[in-house]
Amino acid sequence: MFFILANTLGRLSVPSHALALAALIGGLLLLTRFRRAGRRILIGCLVVLVVVGIWPVGGALLFVLENRFPAWTESGPPDGIVVLGGPIPVRASLLRGHPVVRTGAERLTEIPALAKRFPNARIVFSGGNPNLVAGGPPEAQFAVPLLESFGIPPDRILAEDRSRNTRENAVFTKALVNPKPGERWLLVTSAVHMPRAVGAFRKAGFPVDPYPVDWQSGRGPSWRWLLPSLSFPAHWGALDDAAKEWIGLAAYWLAGYSSELFPGPEPRTRTRNSVL
Repeated sequence: MFFILANTLGRLSVPSHALALAALIGGLLLLTRFRRAGRRILIGCLVVLVVVGIWPVGGALLFVLENRFPAWTESGPPDGIVVLGGPIPVRASLLRGHPVVRTGAERLTEIPALAKRFPNARIVFSGGNPNLVAGGPPEAQFAVPLLESFGIPPDRILAEDRSRNTRENAVFTKALVNPKPGERWLLVTSAVHMPRAVGAFRKAGFPVDPYPVDWQSGRGPSWRWLLPSLSFPAHWGALDDAAKEWIGLAAYWLAGYSSELFPGPEPRTRTRNSVL
């Protein structure tokens, strides 16, 4: 039930989708006796469109998420590396007959260097079929051959191919690898997704070392954020990405799928670079 609600309500809560829906309602109201309310809704939509399109509201929200965890610093070789799915769209890959890599590709391209650097670490790709309508192969079916093409031996790669969301990534991956006490596992995912992912893994009882990749925001706040710039697609895209994660954090916490509302580094690993 949670998976279905997250896919349906989640799409409606995306800011650009919500704005388009509000504008549509406003336009329809112009055809009724509530035309005054319709005009107000349309004017409000226009104001929001311009404000978000000119100032980096989404970029600021992304910055907080992406800097919650600092870049990983080695303190010993890991026993395993968990890579979360998402970069490979299943439908497009099935249609083309080979892996199609889109947003979040760094989750995969970072693995060859890690595999070479830590030759004894097991590598787990966690990703099933996230589509709401059942059917089709899991993302892991395309990801594993891609990792092998990078020169990683097949016997080092494990595929977790049942998960449809982050919570299932954590639960099913733990069941697959059965991590032993004292083992160190890296969790590789996009920086914006890391807080929700870490919260889900902690809740599942699978301690991980965050290894964020695929940053979209800068290293810190800048006075340039105060200057208007006509970057409507970029600013709205950033807001949509940030809103998905902020809403996801709240939903996971309310559903009991995350260890805390806004997971952060463990006390022993907190640094000045992390946003508290």
